[in-house]
Amino acid sequence: MSNNTSLLELNPQQFIQFLKQINLNRFSLVYNKENDVVDVSDTRLEELADFINQDKRDFMQHEGMLFQVSEEYDTLFGAFIHKTNRGQASGGLRYWPYESMEDFLRDGMRLSKGMTRKNALASLWWGGGKGLMAYNPEHNKADKTIREKLYKDYGRFITSINGCYITAEDVGTCEEDMGNIFTQTRFTTCIPASVGGSGNPSSATALGVVHGMEAALKYLDMGTLEGKTVAVQGMGHVAEPMIGYMFERKVGKIIAADINQSLIDSVKAKYKGENLEARLVDIKDSSILFEECDILAPCATGAILNSETIPQIKAKIICGASNNQLKDSMIDGQAIADRSITYVPDFLVNRMGIVNCADEQSGYIDNDPYFYRHLEQDFEFSVFQTALRVLEESKRTGLTPAVVAIKQADELAKENNPIYGHRGEKIIQSLVNNNWQQNG
Repeated sequence: MSNNTSLLELNPQQFIQFLKQINLNRFSLVYNKENDVVDVSDTRLEELADFINQDKRDFMQHEGMLFQVSEEYDTLFGAFIHKTNRGQASGGLRYWPYESMEDFLRDGMRLSKGMTRKNALASLWWGGGKGLMAYNPEHNKADKTIREKLYKDYGRFITSINGCYITAEDVGTCEEDMGNIFTQTRFTTCIPASVGGSGNPSSATALGVVHGMEAALKYLDMGTLEGKTVAVQGMGHVAEPMIGYMFERKVGKIIAADINQSLIDSVKAKYKGENLEARLVDIKDSSILFEECDILAPCATGAILNSETIPQIKAKIICGASNNQLKDSMIDGQAIADRSITYVPDFLVNRMGIVNCADEQSGYIDNDPYFYRHLEQDFEFSVFQTALRVLEESKRTGLTPAVVAIKQADELAKENNPIYGHRGEKIIQSLVNNNWQQNG
């Protein structure tokens, strides 16, 4: 690396090579409350701390960010802990390619902050966290041997941080991967049923999104899903069962798109005989967003609702499963409102996976009332009631649904867990005091 190259511009593999050059395997970025700055564990990485300290978009006093290079395969691990006063930070592990370290850091901060809000709106006694593994294109992610070693290594990383973050399943990670993590740590959920877990939470997540759609339809006095046309971006773990739930509700037509032909073929075969139109698209093709439809459901990657796409959207409602759909919650949320499109914030409706994970820790009950109350219409914190409350306050105040949902979530997020409030923050401080970064 030349002296003029920014660490933020390096891709994760180049960054790992830099870490090797300076003989560093672990590092941390931890918020210093007293000085209101982020401290980095090694001064040679000061540029990363400076970037976060100056950021006004994604950083929001995240309590800690912990990083480690995998034992093999040159893969960067991250655990992002946003806020733990409601309880331990919890959120899924994303295995994803990143073009730069700035992208990696921003995604972790944005997603962990989103988990704080999602958990608070769902009235869960959990804080917000997120795990990242930066995909290294030099290695075949479909190779089961590589995946087993990577995820077991990530499990050991999670064990090393003493429970300040509870990991779970997310994009790029499957139930088998979670099983491999579980062999190395107890700080995880979404593990296979064979070892006492709840398995893949995707179906639960999908059901919550459908309830969000139903709330938006009621708010607009548009009736039910019966006969409606829905456009779905992505046909993966969450979108596939979501399509099924919509057909159960007699949706008129579903138009879907994905970048994986075998996945498209599988979903079409499963719903053979239903009015499902599906097409293969390039990863940069956003045309599915511009279909004539009643509801647009983004279920792929984030930041797809932006200045380029919003002017072309023809849907009356946007309600989908993907995280961080708005590139900028303020600007893009307002742009959607200016076009008289009703937007249901993603972190409000895609909660059911984490609800499933929360219940997993507490044992199992047939037809679990603690799970199903989130799908009822009379529970104050249900998906349906929360969506209506947000949309109605948006109409009353003139604020966008995104702003209202963030406002309500941030207020709820101030509540302290009566037993374990701020414990995660204390764990992070103990890791710093015990030189965690030097023991990897």
